[in-house]
Amino acid sequence: MAEAPAEYSRVNLSSDPIYRYLRITKGGPGGVAGDSSEQDLVDSAWMQRLRRIHQLQSAWWVFATAEHSRFQHALGAMHLAGEWTRHLYPSLSASCAETPSAPLVEETMRVAGLLHDVGHGPFGHFFDENYLDTWGIDHEVIGRALITGELAGHIGSLGASPSADFEAGERIDPRWVAYLISSAELDGFKPPSWLAALKPALVGAYSADNMDYVPRDSYICGVAAGPVDVQRIIHYSFISERGLTLHSHAAEALYMFLNARLYLYHQVYFHRTVRRIDLQLREVFRPTLETMLGGNPLTRLDRYQVLTEWSLLSEVSRWGLGQGDARQRELGAAWADVVARKLKWKLIYQGHTDARDIPSGALSVTREQFAEQLRQRLPKNLRDIVFEVDVAAQESRAFNPMTETADILLYDPLENRYQQSRVLDLFKRLPVRMALFRIFAHDETHRADLIHAANEVLGLA
Repeated sequence: MAEAPAEYSRVNLSSDPIYRYLRITKGGPGGVAGDSSEQDLVDSAWMQRLRRIHQLQSAWWVFATAEHSRFQHALGAMHLAGEWTRHLYPSLSASCAETPSAPLVEETMRVAGLLHDVGHGPFGHFFDENYLDTWGIDHEVIGRALITGELAGHIGSLGASPSADFEAGERIDPRWVAYLISSAELDGFKPPSWLAALKPALVGAYSADNMDYVPRDSYICGVAAGPVDVQRIIHYSFISERGLTLHSHAAEALYMFLNARLYLYHQVYFHRTVRRIDLQLREVFRPTLETMLGGNPLTRLDRYQVLTEWSLLSEVSRWGLGQGDARQRELGAAWADVVARKLKWKLIYQGHTDARDIPSGALSVTREQFAEQLRQRLPKNLRDIVFEVDVAAQESRAFNPMTETADILLYDPLENRYQQSRVLDLFKRLPVRMALFRIFAHDETHRADLIHAANEVLGLA
């Protein structure tokens, strides 16, 4: 029998509902060059841990099919980052004189896509906002520590992309990957020009990250968010002397994508019941994590590695069955209510506004400020009543397109000129309405007073 083509020894196929198949390099006899392969990174404990962290933090309690994980999204982001980089490489190398080989650049972006969420804790961004905030860090800070620490050996030992081997002497600097996964600067690191040009493809308004999760979350939740023409956006993007640029021929595709993303934000990520669950979770989450982890994950990575939603829910379930001390049993009972969806908060007000008519300062107001403004407008005898507010403009980057002010560079061939457009400016062209402000209470006793106060605060009275 003739020897099988070498490709079958170099690359594994992984089935995927969005892309049909993903390619993952593998090592061993006949495998890709280098002492490590993508399969080694995928099989690492830190990546496998993401199988046990839901992609949609608490929305899986609302959408019955939303059982997909950060792991699945990471594989999709890796695939999309590689596809996009192969398309961008000719214009990248023409714009940046010292661009390395195409396989090295492709693999750098693929690894960044794979590892961009590796630092996430249980319940994703909720963990950032309700635990990691104690130390002023987020999952990206932890991800960068892992990429330049425990995972650096694997990254630096890679020698090929699915397309081809690196050129002789080339290797991926783990700092390149750490730089790409966050919009924040990487302390003590000056990126080469080619790397800086590619960064928006990982963390920009239209990136491999969000161009994977929008169609993925839509498909798996069963929510029809409208067409997302990712291939057109990729085809009409290029690297110019000003960075990542989108040709005007893809402008409508970009608007469709932003519209779909905004629709998901409204219908899934900011669903009224999801927010009710989050309000109740906020009461028990921090004390639970203080008991289970008890400190900054960066100083106890061994304990953090085994902390997932599976381990957390198993432990609080044990507490709910009467095991542990009095405080643990109290927390367990509270978690049991969340799991059973015995929710104590009711939605009593939802303020709507068009993107083009956002009230002055609304995008910067915090939950605390909105609540205080409400109390000031309530009758004096009601200013101590119990209620909670939710402000969309305060939500985390991944789940709120309305707070994004990053510039998108568009090229108009008819006038041969470039123009900058903020994400928010693009939303103004979309025929959508958005819920920005919500009020929750235990009952409807003071509903009329709260609604009147909210309308005054928002200038809708």
